[in-house]
Amino acid sequence: MKGRWRYTRLPSQVEDALSAEEGEEEEGETAPAPAPVSAPAPEDPVGPQLAEASQVLGASEIKQLSLHLPPRVTGHPWSLAFCTSRDGFSLRSLYRQMEGHSGPVLLVLRDQDGQMFGAFSSSAIRLSKGFYGTGETFLFSFSPQLKVFKWTGSNSFFVKGDLDSLMMGSSSGQFGLWLDGDLYHGGSHPCATFNNEVLARQEQFCIKELEAWVLS
Repeated sequence: MKGRWRYTRLPSQVEDALSAEEGEEEEGETAPAPAPVSAPAPEDPVGPQLAEASQVLGASEIKQLSLHLPPRVTGHPWSLAFCTSRDGFSLRSLYRQMEGHSGPVLLVLRDQDGQMFGAFSSSAIRLSKGFYGTGETFLFSFSPQLKVFKWTGSNSFFVKGDLDSLMMGSSSGQFGLWLDGDLYHGGSHPCATFNNEVLARQEQFCIKELEAWVLS
């Protein structure tokens, strides 16, 4: 019986040690514990620096989005390369404003229903014969809470720029996000690239304001 009693005491001692309830064990357990807790703390209060105010995103939306951006762009200022209120509703104008930029781009828009959504592209928006980009690319929407749709690995149809349309994400002939040449009409459908929901309230929408921010 004594052997059994000794045997049953062992787990309780191990549990005490693991839960750091014993003073001697507590000293060894507490040293590494703060590391994962304190790691994200410096990023919480720090938002990105915008060269000018956004007409689409508020401070809260900007801060939320910044938490989902790749680490390589953290701390980089946001430069407004294109906006419809300044540069007009033209996809060709967007391509022109993108010339000379190679860094990643955050495309944000508000439609006529007041819905805010967009995409992060790992490289500048440009004319292309085929799809380009990397797995850093993602779609997002505020409905009203932020939802981020990241790459699933299913295909590599990230971004494709034609003269008359811009497409992001694709499967079965439909696009996660597409904009027409006048940057007025657009659409959003679920696609395998990002496994996204419809970003707007409806699959077809009209753009009220669009901005392209270069993050470099």
